[in-house]
Amino acid sequence: MTLARLSLTDFRNHAAAEMAAGPGLVALHGDNGAGKTNILEAVSLLAPGRGLRRAALPDMVRDGATGGFAVFAEVSAGDDLAPVALGTGIEPAHPGRRIVRINGAAAAATALGEWLAVLWLTPAMDRLFVETAGNRRRFLDRLVLALDPRHAQHGNRYEAALRARGKLLADLPAADQQWLTSLEAQLAEHGAAMDAARQATLAALSAELAGQPDAPFARPLLTLVDSEGAVREAPHDVEALKALFAGRRRIDAAAGRATAGPHRDDLAAVHAATGRSAARCSTGEQKAMLLSLVLAHSDCVARARGQRPILLLDEVAAHLDPMRRAALYERLAGQGGQAWLTGTEAALFDAMPGPVTRFRIAGGRIGAG
Repeated sequence: MTLARLSLTDFRNHAAAEMAAGPGLVALHGDNGAGKTNILEAVSLLAPGRGLRRAALPDMVRDGATGGFAVFAEVSAGDDLAPVALGTGIEPAHPGRRIVRINGAAAAATALGEWLAVLWLTPAMDRLFVETAGNRRRFLDRLVLALDPRHAQHGNRYEAALRARGKLLADLPAADQQWLTSLEAQLAEHGAAMDAARQATLAALSAELAGQPDAPFARPLLTLVDSEGAVREAPHDVEALKALFAGRRRIDAAAGRATAGPHRDDLAAVHAATGRSAARCSTGEQKAMLLSLVLAHSDCVARARGQRPILLLDEVAAHLDPMRRAALYERLAGQGGQAWLTGTEAALFDAMPGPVTRFRIAGGRIGAG
C-alpha cells in the first residue's frame, strides 16, 4: 500500500497542503511545532478510529478557519490496480460528525479498514506498558483492526450494548428483565468475536516475534490477562459470557459499571531476554519492545492481507543510536511498503537506503527536502 497523494485543507496548522510520495521511506523534517506530527495524524484518520492523537474532531480544524477540515488521499495498491480515493473530514454545520468518502461515495468510518491499514508509533505511546489497561486495550484493538476490519463493528456494538445495560442496571428492581437478557446476549456475541480476534492477533504476533532476534530491538512476549491479572488460557465462549453478565448484575449495579468481561482484559508484556515485566523495564527497553512489536505486526499484516500497512513513526529515529537507527532503516526498506518518519534534523535520515521521499516542514508549509 502506497499513499501516493495526500491533500490537507484547514487541518491543524495546514491551510492547504499537497504532498506526492513514492513507495518506500518518506522522511519529514522540520522544527518542533512545524506540523510534522499533524501530517501523520491526517494519515492516521484514513483508517478507522480517532487517529493517533484520539482528538475531538473540532479540535483538528485550523485556528481561524471558518469551515471544517478535509483530508484526501489517493492510495495505490499496485501497478495493475486503479488507485483508491479516500477522504474524511467534518462540515461546519455538523462539527461532531465525521464524514468519510471512498471513491467519492459516502461510507462508514469502519469501511476504511477494508482499504487501508495504518500502524503508528508516537512518543505519547512510550509509557504504554506502565499506563492504564484501557490504553493497552485500545493499542491491542488497533493492532487487531489492521488484521480484521470487522473488529471495529463488533467493538462499537459491544460498547453500545454495554452502555444500554448500564442504564438499566442503574435501577435494577425496575429493569426490564427480558431487555436486560437481550442486551447481555448482544454483549456475549460481540464480546466473544472481539476476544477471538484479539487472541488470533496475539497468536500471529507471538509467532512472528518468536522468529526475531533479541537485538537490535528488544523482543517482547505477549499474553492477554483478565481483570484479576490471570493469564487468559481459553477464548471467551458466548454462553459462558451470557452467564457471566447475568450472574454479575447486582455486583455491576452496585459498582456502577460492568466489572468483568472482554472490555476489562489487558495486554501483558515481558522482556523475552530477561523475563522482566515490561512495566519494570527501563524506558529505553520499553521503547525498543514497542518498536519490535510494531515491526512484527507489520509483517503479520503483510502475510494476512497480502499488502503491507502504512507505518507512521513519529520522532522514533531521534531516540535510537546510530547503529539501531541504521538497522531500523534497513529493515523498513527491506520489508517493502511505505513508512513515514519524522525528525527535527534532516541528518537523522542520511542513512536511509532508497527510494526515499523527503519533505521539509516549516510553519505549515511543505517543500521538497
